[in-house]
Order: sequence, then C-alpha cells, then structure tokens
Amino acid sequence: MTPPRPQINPSEIVLPPADTKRWSPSRKAAVVAAARAGLISREEACARYVMSDEELAEWERAFDQNGVPGLRTTRLQSYRHTQIPSDGRRQREVEQRLLRYRQPAGAAAGETPVVSDPRVPPPL
Repeated sequence: MTPPRPQINPSEIVLPPADTKRWSPSRKAAVVAAARAGLISREEACARYVMSDEELAEWERAFDQNGVPGLRTTRLQSYRHTQIPSDGRRQREVEQRLLRYRQPAGAAAGETPVVSDPRVPPPL
C-alpha cells in the first residue's frame, strides 16, 4: 500500500525564478506541484530550471514518500523513507556493512571490541 500523496493547493503555488541557484525543499515542492497541477509542463519545467527529467522524477518520488521534508539534501537518513534493497545480493552487502561495526555477541565488558575496518583506530 502506498502512502497518500501530499497535496498542495494549485492557487498557492508560486514558482521560483528561472535563475534559482539554491534549491530549498519548498521551492522543489512548488515545481513538483506546478508540474502535477498542469501550471507548467514537465518539459517546460526541465528547460526553465535546467534539469533532467530524471531529476524532476526523483523530486516527485521523494515528495510522494515523505512530503516536503523528503526533498531536503542534508541528513537524508533522517528525512527519507529507507527502502530495503530488492535483490538478495545487494541486501546481503548492506547487512555485511552494518555488521562490520557491531561488537561480537560474546564479548565481555572491558574487552577490546573487534573492529574489522582498518581505518578505525583501536580504543585507548
């Protein structure tokens, strides 16, 4: 089941200037909402804001999943819905990466934890 799509009233949409350099989440949401409401075509939006159709589609996906906060570019893990990788190989890679930093189950208090990443210095 997909979450309900966040709604923005078309009469409240104010498109950002064509020469926008800094994209806030609300500006991205305005472009997405305007394209969906028919105020501007997808092709016109991509040409006006010098972006690819894929980038606009990514903004739409992020907006659908998490609303305006999903359009943030900082701290993505806090604002965006995390998805489990679809294929088993990719999922195992992610799990192995996460397990690398966990302390072994049998380690007693006071023992030095085993760290498999050579970039991490041992505790003092």
